[in-house]
Amino acid sequence: MSVAFLGEKGKAIVKRSTFLKSNNRSQTFFLEGEIDNITYINPDDGRLYAIKPFNWAQKHEHKLQVKTLDSEGSVVEGPRSVTIIVDDINDHPPVFNQSEYFGKVREQSRPGIPFLTVYATDNDDPSTPNAQLVYKITHQIPDPAKVPLFQITNYTGRISTTINGSNYLKAEDQTEYELLLSVSDLAERPFSSNVKVYITVTENLWKEPKPVVIVENSVLPHPHYITQVRWNDDNVIYELQQRDKYPSFPFIIDQNGDINVTEPLDREERNQYIFYAFAKTNTGFPVARPLKIEVNVADVNDNPPVCPAAEAVFEVQENEDIGSYIGTFTATDIDEPNTRNSIIRYTLLEQMPKIPTAKMFLINEYDGRIQLTSGGLNILDNDQYRLEVNVSDEGRPVLSNICWIRINIIDINDHIPIFQTSDYGNITLKEDIPLGTVVMNISASDDDQPQTGSSDIIYKIIQGDPGHMFIIDTDPKDNQGYIKVAKPLDYEAYKVHELVIEATNPEPLVAGVHYNDSCKTRLIINILDVDERPFFLDTVYQAEVFENVTIGTKIITAIALDPEGDQIKFSLAENPRNWLRIDENTGAVYSNLELDRETQSHYQVKVIASEKNNPQMSSWAYFHLYLKDVNDNPPRLVKDYLGDFTVCHPISKPQSFEFHGTDDDYSQVLSLRFRLGDVNLTNDWEIQYVNRTSARLAMKHIKFPKQSIFVPVKIQDNGRPPLEATVNIPILMCTCTAQNKCETEPADSMGLPSVGMALGILFGVLAVIGIIIAAVFISMKQKKKKQSAQAGTPAEREKMQS
Repeated sequence: MSVAFLGEKGKAIVKRSTFLKSNNRSQTFFLEGEIDNITYINPDDGRLYAIKPFNWAQKHEHKLQVKTLDSEGSVVEGPRSVTIIVDDINDHPPVFNQSEYFGKVREQSRPGIPFLTVYATDNDDPSTPNAQLVYKITHQIPDPAKVPLFQITNYTGRISTTINGSNYLKAEDQTEYELLLSVSDLAERPFSSNVKVYITVTENLWKEPKPVVIVENSVLPHPHYITQVRWNDDNVIYELQQRDKYPSFPFIIDQNGDINVTEPLDREERNQYIFYAFAKTNTGFPVARPLKIEVNVADVNDNPPVCPAAEAVFEVQENEDIGSYIGTFTATDIDEPNTRNSIIRYTLLEQMPKIPTAKMFLINEYDGRIQLTSGGLNILDNDQYRLEVNVSDEGRPVLSNICWIRINIIDINDHIPIFQTSDYGNITLKEDIPLGTVVMNISASDDDQPQTGSSDIIYKIIQGDPGHMFIIDTDPKDNQGYIKVAKPLDYEAYKVHELVIEATNPEPLVAGVHYNDSCKTRLIINILDVDERPFFLDTVYQAEVFENVTIGTKIITAIALDPEGDQIKFSLAENPRNWLRIDENTGAVYSNLELDRETQSHYQVKVIASEKNNPQMSSWAYFHLYLKDVNDNPPRLVKDYLGDFTVCHPISKPQSFEFHGTDDDYSQVLSLRFRLGDVNLTNDWEIQYVNRTSARLAMKHIKFPKQSIFVPVKIQDNGRPPLEATVNIPILMCTCTAQNKCETEPADSMGLPSVGMALGILFGVLAVIGIIIAAVFISMKQKKKKQSAQAGTPAEREKMQS
C-alpha cells in the first residue's frame, strides 16, 4: 500500500494508516525498512505515525514493511510493503548560477538574437510549478530613450536587443549598461531572486566601406581585391546585388567578406559601379540593412582625339578681310572630361593649294577657331582649300590623330538679277479661277556663282496687290518664277491688278552695288466677272429658346449677300416637323408650330439663300435650335405595375411595395414627392421615402379583404411651378398556391366578365361598329348629292333640292 503525505514539512501526523490483525496468534505490530527516525507504528493497534516532518529534497519516498509477531517474537503475518511518497512544497528560492553577469553586444545588432544567457536553478520538484522559473528585466540603467533597449526570453533567460535597442544603441553615445534581472518560480506563493547584468556596447563591424577607385585597363592578376565588409560574427553568408542591370557584373565576394574585381575595367564603357553587399543567415534572411559599395573607374589616356567627320566643310566669301572668322573645328576625346587626357590641341600641318600664299589660314591651338590670316581669296583663282590638321591630347602618353578640313570659297554678291523683259503685258482671269493656278512664268538671270545665295533669286510683288491675292514661287534649279493665285479673286473688290515684281538675292549685295529698275518687271491682270453664289455671313446659326415659345416668335435672322448684288430669296430645307418658317425676303426665322423639348430637344434645319432671278445659284447654312425645358409634363410611374404586387390571403404580416416615378421634363436632376391620393386611406396605407425618384407603399395592418384594389398616390415634381399627378398602384390580394402565386378563381369572384358576358359585349361592340359604318356611308352619299346640285343649273339644283 502507499501513504501520501500532504507536505514535506507539515505536522508530524498528517495522514495515518491502520493495519489490522487477521490471525489470533498475532500479538504485536513491527515496522522495518527506511524508517529514518521519521515513521513509527503502534505495536498494539497497528497505527502508522510520522513522528517528525519529511523532507522532499532529502528523500522523495520511504519504503517500509509491516508484519505481526506472536508472543515469542516470531513472524505471524507479513511482511506487507508500504511506500510513503513525499509531496514537495515550495520551500526553496531560485538561485542564479553566477553572482553577476557580463555581456557584450554590437551596436545595431539584430533584435531578438541572443548575446547572453543567464541561468538559475530551484531545488524544488522540477515537475511542479515550484521549480518552474520565469525571468524578467526589472531595471535598465541608463534609460536615455525611455524605452526598453534589451529584452529577455521569459523561460530561457536569453538576453537580446529590442527593435529600439537595435536602432538606439551606439558605442559613441553610451558603452555601458546595467540590467537588474529577477527570476521567480510559478508557485502559488512564489520565491524570487535578483542578479545584475553588465553589458558593454561595442562598435558594429557592419559599416559601409569608402568609395573604391580602380584604374581602368589594369594589368594586375584577376580576381583582384578592392575592399571588404564584415559582419559581427562568422555565422553569415555574404552576397552582392546590383543596383542597376549591368551588361556584365565584374565583382565577387567571398565568405570572408572580401570583394574582388574579376576583370579589367573600361572607364569609357562605364565610369562608376554602384552595388550592395548583403549579410544573410543560412536560410537566406538578411541580418542587417545592405551596404552600398561604390567603385569609380579612373581614367588612363587610352583614346586618341576623334575627327568630327572624314572631312569637315566650311565656307568663306571671296575678298574677306584678314582676321575674318570662318568657323570652329571641333574634335572629341572620350577620355575623362576636364583632365589632360581629354584636352585637345590643334596644329595646322599643311594647306593645299598654297595660293596666293602658303599661310592663308590659322587654327587656334586649343579652341579650333579658323581665321583668315591673308587677303586675296578669289573664286576665279581657286574655289577650294584643304587643310591637314593634327589633333592631340595632353595625356601621358600623348595620343594624336590627323583630320582634314575643306574650305569652299563662295562668290560675293556683286551682280544684281536682271529680268528678261521689263513688261509681261496683260492677261485676263476669271474671278472663280482655282487657287494655286499658275497664271504666268517669269524669269530673271544673275551672273554670280550658280547655286549660291548670291545667284539665287527671290521674286516679290511690291505693288498692285494690296490683298495679297497672288504669290510667286521660285524653282531653285533655274530661277524660274511661277505666279500663282493665292486667294479667291473678287471682281467686285479689284477689277484690275497692276503688279510690279522685284527680283532680289538672299545674300546681301556688296558695298557699292545696288538693285535698280533692271530688277523689276510689270504684269497687268484683268479680272473677269463671274456670276457667284450668295454667301452667308455666318457658316452656322444657332439659338436657344424655351419650348413653350409663342407661335410666330422671331428666333434669328439669317443674313446672306450676293457678290453681284442680286436679290436673294430665303427658304428652309430639312424641316421634318415644320416647327420653323422663314421670311423669304428678310431671312427672319420664326416658330411655326408648338415646340416640344421632350419630342426633340435639338432641332436642325438648313437655311437656303438663292438668287431670285437665278435660283440654281444658291448656298446654304445650318441653323441649330436648342429647346430649353419648361415644366409642362406631370410626373408619372415608370410603368403600370399591373400584376407586379401580390398579397397572399390570409395575410400574415404587413407588406410594402416599392415603385418608381419619372418625369419627361427632367433629363438630369429629378426630385419627386409622394403622398397618398386619398386621405381616407391613411389608416390603411402609408408612403415611405426611398430616394428622389422612388417610394414604398406600406400596409399599416393585415385586415384587408381578398380583392384587387388600386391605391391612389399623388406625385409632385420639383419644377417651377411644380406639377402633380395622381397615379394608381395596383395591389392584388388573393389566395395563393404553394409558389406564392394567385390561384385561378371564377371570373365573377374577381369582378371579371364571364364567357357569356364576354360574348354579349363582343356582339354589342360589333353592332355599334356597324351603325357607325352605316352612318358614314349615308353622310358621304348626301354630301355627294349636294355637290352635284351645286354644279348643275338653277333649275336642276331646285329639282334636286325638292
